[in-house]
Amino acid sequence: MNDRKNTSDNSKLFDKFPSIPTSDWEERIREDLKGADYEKKLFWNTGQGFAARPYYREEDLQDLRHLGAGPGEFPFIRGNTGKDNSWLIRQDIPVEDISAANLRALDILMKGVDSVGFILDEDGTYTYEDIDRLFKNIHAESIESNFICGRASLTILTIILELVRHYNRNLDMIRGSVDFDPLGELLRTGNYLPSPDTGFDTARQLIEKAILLPQFQVITVHADLFRKAGASIVQELAFSLAAGVEYLTQLTERELSIHRVAPHMRFQFSTGTDYFMEIAKLRAARFLWATIVKAYGPPNDVVCKMNIHTVTSRWNMTLYDPYVNLLRTATGSMSSILAGTDSHTVEPYNIAIAGWDDISERIARNQQLLLKEESYLDKVVDPAAGSYYIENLTLRLAEKAWALFLETEEQCGFLEAFKKGFVQDRIRETSQQRDMAIAQRKEIFIGTNQYPHFQEKADPETGMRPLQPVWQKTIGAIAEPLVSYRGSMAFEQLRYTTDRYALKESRPKAFMLTWGNLAMRRARAQFACNFFACGGFEIMDNIGFPSLEEGVAEAVKNHAELVILCSSDEEYAEIREQDILPLRKSAIPVLAGYPKEIVENLKELGIRYFIHVRSNVLETLRELQKVLGIG
Repeated sequence: MNDRKNTSDNSKLFDKFPSIPTSDWEERIREDLKGADYEKKLFWNTGQGFAARPYYREEDLQDLRHLGAGPGEFPFIRGNTGKDNSWLIRQDIPVEDISAANLRALDILMKGVDSVGFILDEDGTYTYEDIDRLFKNIHAESIESNFICGRASLTILTIILELVRHYNRNLDMIRGSVDFDPLGELLRTGNYLPSPDTGFDTARQLIEKAILLPQFQVITVHADLFRKAGASIVQELAFSLAAGVEYLTQLTERELSIHRVAPHMRFQFSTGTDYFMEIAKLRAARFLWATIVKAYGPPNDVVCKMNIHTVTSRWNMTLYDPYVNLLRTATGSMSSILAGTDSHTVEPYNIAIAGWDDISERIARNQQLLLKEESYLDKVVDPAAGSYYIENLTLRLAEKAWALFLETEEQCGFLEAFKKGFVQDRIRETSQQRDMAIAQRKEIFIGTNQYPHFQEKADPETGMRPLQPVWQKTIGAIAEPLVSYRGSMAFEQLRYTTDRYALKESRPKAFMLTWGNLAMRRARAQFACNFFACGGFEIMDNIGFPSLEEGVAEAVKNHAELVILCSSDEEYAEIREQDILPLRKSAIPVLAGYPKEIVENLKELGIRYFIHVRSNVLETLRELQKVLGIG
């Protein structure tokens, strides 16, 4: 006989427990804070113009109207399909030799890739025979074929149509894109491609040809260009939507209907390491684009879907400690996939170095394969659905981006807003704030501005050198172009300058003079080691000296250019001029910490530099390089 109690009733387990109202949680939190400022302590500044609360509850979903839609339903916030979360794994191939590129494509298609991007010379001349050879032994209906070809887009699309007809392919099964983007050319160079009317007229011709290929996109809105220039996620969303609307406006004015234009547009976003925010970004993008297209009166909701291709962000990539980039691309890829991207590219981890190799491309490809074949991220549709936090992030991002989008439209549309400098000014303000945050280590790049690899050295002879910001302003430009750069570039150039100096001279030493209070000297020495390693200095750490005098003698003996005094504020107060006089004759004394009460006294002793958590690390190291004659 089964003695266990019959639990066949339909009551829910949580019904057995009393519900706790939010007011009780808030009261308990305030008690634990003991009078400290609640918002200052627990609210998180997202950097997107709003703060995130420390926790969210079910009640925070009550006013979110979009929750009523399912996957594959308007406004497509939960994805474009309701059956699974599958995406296309894409890898791009530079086409310098047609036959070699074809063999390369065949190779990667056998290794799990199902979307190939061919990077063509947009000023090159390509024939029917060239593209035919490029696709030798490739079944066009089985993969997605993308062409990064700019001005050559119309020629390439025409050839593709001829090829699929010649080989009797099913036009409905041909998937892919050409990346024609005259607005993107304006962003990159400050000029049109080649003129405003010509560019949009060409876009019209592309749309008319693409009508025969319902799964082929011919206009790409490069949202990643905003992100590469240091824009926030809200700005990336708002300005890319405004650029998309500019295309809709220009093409509908050229007598194309919305159901012809919208399905043949693609948005390319970059995804960084702000994990939950990046998930919310793509969900918000689909939501806002569907709302915009719906206003044009399409014949059905399917027209309102946004086709999204994502690429791991180059802005987050670093030259030094490049293997950390694998973690960055992994989290960026997970964000893109969980948010429901249509196709995704992982950049090689060493993309920041002048050139990459087969191994790094293989790792990049296998990152996606692992996420699909071993982590099964393609099985569950919109796994973020119902998350109190992500749903609220999605709504807040959408609200902020929509407000900036409307502000851009008030400038007479995206085109005029960019020509006036409205877009550039907004992005410049954000990028300067981010650059300052990086310089002060409020925004961290592991291995570059925090926790650097002490023994790593750049070698100009092997090509390990910082790539400079991309500046492509053309003669006669009508607008200021966006400058693509990476957030870590300033620190990389700083350290690279030291590395180059060390090829001919001895590498400058940073000597940790530790004495006194054990806990404080170790904490401050560790902080100082990381601080100066960011500048490429040779770090000479020590477990501690019995006295300041003995530490000074050892520092002088080692001919250190920089001597960092590491102890407690109490020990600092006891420093006498004769104690550090030998240092001032042979080295630059630096103090770890900033004891306000005695700073002026320490300055009178000849200590000019103080490093602490509020320091501008970049400017301090630059100044010390200058004093030491480095660079």
